[in-house]
Parts: sequence; structure tokens; C-alpha cells
Amino acid sequence: MPKTRYAFVGTGGRAISFIEPLVTTYREANELVALCDLSPARMAYYNGLMTSAWGSAPVPAYPHDRFDAMLRDTRPDVVFVCTTDATHHEYIVRALRAGCDVITEKPLTIDAAKCKSILDAVKDTGRRVRVAFNYRWAPFRTKVKELLAAGTIGRVHSVNLEYLLDTNHGADYFRRWHAQADVSGTLLVHKSTHHFDLVNWWLDAIPSQVFAFGDLVFYGKKNAEARGDGALAAYPRYTGHPEAKSDPFYLNLEESEPFRKLYLAGESDSGYVRDRNVFRDDITIFDQMSLNVRYRTGQVLTYSLTCYSPREGMRVCFNGDRGRLEYHEFIGTHMNRAVRPGDFKLDEKPGAEAEGEWIKVYPHFKNSYLVPVDAQHGPHGGADEILCRSFYDPTSPSTDPLGRFAGHEQGAASILVGISGVESIRRNQPVTLLDLVPLRSEATRLSELV
Repeated sequence: MPKTRYAFVGTGGRAISFIEPLVTTYREANELVALCDLSPARMAYYNGLMTSAWGSAPVPAYPHDRFDAMLRDTRPDVVFVCTTDATHHEYIVRALRAGCDVITEKPLTIDAAKCKSILDAVKDTGRRVRVAFNYRWAPFRTKVKELLAAGTIGRVHSVNLEYLLDTNHGADYFRRWHAQADVSGTLLVHKSTHHFDLVNWWLDAIPSQVFAFGDLVFYGKKNAEARGDGALAAYPRYTGHPEAKSDPFYLNLEESEPFRKLYLAGESDSGYVRDRNVFRDDITIFDQMSLNVRYRTGQVLTYSLTCYSPREGMRVCFNGDRGRLEYHEFIGTHMNRAVRPGDFKLDEKPGAEAEGEWIKVYPHFKNSYLVPVDAQHGPHGGADEILCRSFYDPTSPSTDPLGRFAGHEQGAASILVGISGVESIRRNQPVTLLDLVPLRSEATRLSELV
């Protein structure tokens, strides 16, 4: 049986979670045929890992402006997109029209026009797009899906989801390209797409209308100065500035090999500075967001994201006509350090205690009870390993009874909540998703979408 041929476009810190298992655990059934990136230095780092750590041969490395040549030369079956969010659509559409299937890191893309271009390309070509929603594959979140689908609390009518990003993980988005709305779509798209997808999937529901608020209240120079922290805004970045060493937001790109070889070495050829000051002037995203979502099936979501909390985690509450289910996830803090999956560990930071995960059911007129789920370890609550198995293992089932596979329409259903939220903030009024993108108006359940 011929191997499935993969090419990767985008070789930053996230790609390592997908490339290492491809060329090690699943090498018998798959082949990495090429890399493509803005930065030759980043691709050289990955090719170095191929020979020094993964027992694999280096592969051709193509600059970003030779992406189409890469497709012609190496003939991949699947293109894996891990570039900055604003460019996802570009590589997805070009790969589809070249006859490839695509797997893309979330989010699918960042705005309505780009989303439409992907939907049109899938329709025109008949090729397949999958979105790497790893959150669906974590065992605790899968157990929530099973409980709701079994009718444990009856029909769910409302959901409250609060997500806290702390001053370690949350702050890191404000050092990087994510802090520019035209690149990330804001965190309502880049980060919250995880949470919106979870709720869509948990409820098997399609969002229809959004009303949102968003503000920048903590990060940025003006906010630092207003609360007396102006000294923390005195340097443009952290590495190479000795006066920043006592700064609680300090990040030194000399501290690890991945930081040195992916980011410091890649600055000159990519222009990307990984450790910019979180209290600079040019941040264009929000650091606190709240919104309400109405679904086509009538349920309502109340959502909030805070990016400057002293603790990190998620609290979700489901209210049904037979009771209530609560899911708490406070497993500690981490930031993307571009480490290999086996080297992943939580960061030791003050206030970042790992309290664990638990699910509790509160039935009407009965005693509440905890639902047992085995503790998980590894990146994203153990989800990355399971997700990669679904991508690369040819013996994995092609369908999933829990509906964890996410195609382009389900990817669109997630990002359109965030995109509508950004538009709602701009207009200060509710936004109907169908006014932005014609997402299968006849469908009522998420499972009806690809």
C-alpha cells in the first residue's frame, strides 16, 4: 500500500506537534515530502531534528513564494497548514485547487471573505479539509460529550463558559503576531475558536446570532502607565535588554534551543520577533471579551475570555431540563515553547497550581455526583496524541461515533462566532452569521455539516 505523502507549510512552534509523530510513530504509512516557510532558518532547524532526533532523512525546503512549485515537484496527497492565521486561506485554497487534501491548524481562517474562498474551493474541487480541533479529542471533554448526548441532564437550554488565560500563557499572545488583529482576527478567532467549537460540538448545534463586547484593559502601554507600571514599557522586547530581567513578563529567547534556532535565528529572514514587550503601543486585539450566542436550535451560550488572570483554566456549566452539569479544567499553565511532545511539561509559576479536571452532575431532585475519568497527561490534556492518531494511523476508523472529525463547514461554524463577535463589537449590535457567510441555512445540527 503506498504511503500517504504530506507537505507542511509553516514551521513554527506548533508544527512540531504534528511533524514528529508523522516521521516517527507513523512513518510506515506516511511520508513527509517537503517543508515550506518564510524562514530558511526555521526549516533548517526542522531538517536538523530529522537527522539528529527522529532518525529520518531531511526533506526539500521551499521558500513561501515557491509553494506552488513545491506542490508540483513533490506531489503531496495532503498539505498541512500551520502558518499565521491570516494566510491559512491562501495555502488551503491553492492546495485544494492543485488536487490535494488539507489539514489546517485552527482557526480555519480569520474573516468572512477568506472563509467564503475556502468554502468555494472545496465545492469547486471536491477535495477535503480537516481542522485540527485538538480540544475535541481530550478524554475529559469527550466524556462531557458522551454525558450530554446520553441525555444525562435532559435537553440543554443554556451554557456558561468562562475561560481564564493567565499572565504566563495569556501574556504570550501579546508578545507575538497574535496581538495584531489583521493577522490573528483577535483572540475571539484565534483562541476562542477552540471554545466555540467545543460548545457547537457538545450541543450538536449551529450558531446563528452573536452579540459581543471587547476591550483592551490590561496589556498595552497606556494601560501599564495608567496603573503605575510604565517602567515595564521602557524596552521594545525582552531578549537582549538586561533592564528587563526583573520584569515578571520577561522572556529570554536565549533560554532554549528551539527559541534560539526557530526564532532568534529566524528573525533576519522572516522579520518575526517572538518576544515583543506586552506593554507596547501597537497592540490591536482585546484582552477581555464577552458575548452571547443564540443557536439555530434555540440554546444560548454566555461566554467570557480574560487574558490577564492570575490563574489559568476553564469552567463550563450546562443547564438542562433534567439538571445541571459542570466541567472544571484547571490543569496548570504553559506557553508554546516549541518543544517536542515528549518534552512537554507545565510551567512552574506562582498561582499556577494544577487543581485538575472534574465533571459533576446535579440531577433534579437527586444527589449530585462526580463522573470518574482517568487523569491525562501530555500536551492539551492528552488530546494531541489522539488527534495525530486519527490523522496518520491508517487503521483508525474513517468515521467517529462521537463526531470528533471537523471539516471545513464545522470549522467555519466555529470561526464565524468569533468573526461575528468582532463585527458586533465594531457595530455595537447583534450580528447574524448568515449575513456574513451562507453556511448551509437548511441545516439545524452541527453533525449535518461536514
